Amino acid sequence: MIGALRTPEQQIVTVFGGSGFLGRFVVSCLAKRGYRVLVATRQPNRTSFLPMGKVGQVHAIQANIRYPDSIKHAVMRADHVINLTGILQESGRQTFDAVHAEAPRLIAEAAQKAVSFIQVSAIGANPNSESAYARSKAAGEEALLKVRPDAVILRPSLLFGPGDNSFNRFASLARMLPVLPLPGCDTRFQPVYAGDVAEAIVCAVDGAVKPGTYELGGPEIRTMREMMEFVCEVTERRRVIVPVPNAVARFQGTVMGALDKLTLGLLPNEIVTTHDQAILLETDNVVSDAAITEGRTLQGLGITPTTIEAIVPSYLVRFRKTGQFDLKRNATTTTPDLLAPTSGGAASDFHPERASGPAVGQTSSH
Repeated sequence: MIGALRTPEQQIVTVFGGSGFLGRFVVSCLAKRGYRVLVATRQPNRTSFLPMGKVGQVHAIQANIRYPDSIKHAVMRADHVINLTGILQESGRQTFDAVHAEAPRLIAEAAQKAVSFIQVSAIGANPNSESAYARSKAAGEEALLKVRPDAVILRPSLLFGPGDNSFNRFASLARMLPVLPLPGCDTRFQPVYAGDVAEAIVCAVDGAVKPGTYELGGPEIRTMREMMEFVCEVTERRRVIVPVPNAVARFQGTVMGALDKLTLGLLPNEIVTTHDQAILLETDNVVSDAAITEGRTLQGLGITPTTIEAIVPSYLVRFRKTGQFDLKRNATTTTPDLLAPTSGGAASDFHPERASGPAVGQTSSH
């Protein structure tokens, strides 16, 4: 009912993880709607890239999920709370249990006065999964619902958009390697545009989304191989794709994960696939039939999903050998005036007689 009592300009939304990839889209969308936004992050000094909105509309605040007092401070005046915190790989004290399983409950307990609570999880969250990532996501959802049964939980598939960790990573690998060893080659994904997910999140803040769990996917389902082939096509690189068996992928993940820890994370992110990530790549990551039937999808929320063709090529152009500065690609079929034999000859693009005004050498009748 808060929406009927106060305008967005009078409401505060606290976004945990607002400085991350998805967070940038969410903060921008909230600012456009007019909400006042608090970006709760461990390092506020690194949020200067965020959209600022109007003067004082977007403000970064220090908060760490390991310190309950900082969480309470971040949500003490919040009308809505969004939790986007998540990691793909454990590092130090940033563990799956701490970030995925414990953080949603801690934030919800501190934000019980907030009108709405939106949690971003992931398709594939499963308490019985072999993957620690998937189990921790499911544990976080379960713990959250005990505190906030009215929460909106959004489970997106593979996210894409400028700055993503998926298609940019594929393009980096295609640039570095002539042969692409690919685990999970036949695993299906439903890539979803981060801007569409942000729109769904803000709809929940607006009060237009009923409490429940929603699965968000794009308009197309593609295998890992098909996505890699698409990237190679866009970046204009010919590469040999070699499927990696699941058992081999798990072994490689164990080795690469150990090497990454031994080198203190100095290995290029593009080549590091951990054992847990290899397990995730064995399971399809698509919207379930039940979610489609019950309308718990982007389409059910009235949002038309964006295709990868509409977005991805615009930010992968930098991975081409000559990028957007390819003279052959950008060349016109006609000869410029400065190279034509005469300024008004047949080979010239200068044809004043085709203009809508008076012809050359004639005067207007007015």
